[in-house]
Amino acid sequence: MIEKIIYKKPDSLTDVNFSYCPGCGHSTVHKIIAEVIDELALRENTIAVAPVGCAVFAYNFWDFDVTEAPHGRTPAVATAIKRVLPDRLVFSYQGDGDLASIGMAEIVHTANRGENITVIFINNTNYGMTGGQLAPTTLLNQKTTTSPFGRDAKNYGYPFKMLEFLSPLEGVKYLERVKVTDAASVVKTKNAIKKGFSYQLQNIGFSMIEVLSSCPANWRKEPLDSNKWIEEEISKVYPVGKIKDIK
Repeated sequence: MIEKIIYKKPDSLTDVNFSYCPGCGHSTVHKIIAEVIDELALRENTIAVAPVGCAVFAYNFWDFDVTEAPHGRTPAVATAIKRVLPDRLVFSYQGDGDLASIGMAEIVHTANRGENITVIFINNTNYGMTGGQLAPTTLLNQKTTTSPFGRDAKNYGYPFKMLEFLSPLEGVKYLERVKVTDAASVVKTKNAIKKGFSYQLQNIGFSMIEVLSSCPANWRKEPLDSNKWIEEEISKVYPVGKIKDIK
């Protein structure tokens, strides 16, 4: 007899259907975050800061307090909220263009100050919302709308590894890179996000979880091929695992 599996939507998700492209990792990460908040019983005590990017409408999908920030200023807004309301769980949710390019100064100084917030960093190696332009995280030889012949180091520099860059800062307490390409990696991502939130609740300091996420629409790949590309190519440049954990 085959047992029927009934999916229960997390309370921290609204009834609005995700509007992300098929195969996009944002939907999966949104659901993971909602599950973690439910399990920690923090739905009434959470404030998220949404970015400018594909997740600009995150407040439509999360059923807890979410505010918006100007492009790249997400960590600054999260810092202000956490300092005024230190008893809240505060996290920013950012893409690679928002965090690693336009908001580079904000994330570096937020991390260096050791602000007690959690950052969820979605790395899909391009500017997803605006047409797939080259981002700081774009791989060498990867074609984008602004690097149609592929990224070369001479003209565009090398792929920027944010976690490794932030790791030496004394204010940084926990950094981990994960992915959402299969069931096992989803579980690891959930554990990493839960740890980041738990460290914040213990007032340990700044934490950031980088999620390698697919962007089939701009990569011009089918969803399964996109996940395979993460496994075979992106993970070589951005290895998954803990980069720093002070505990």
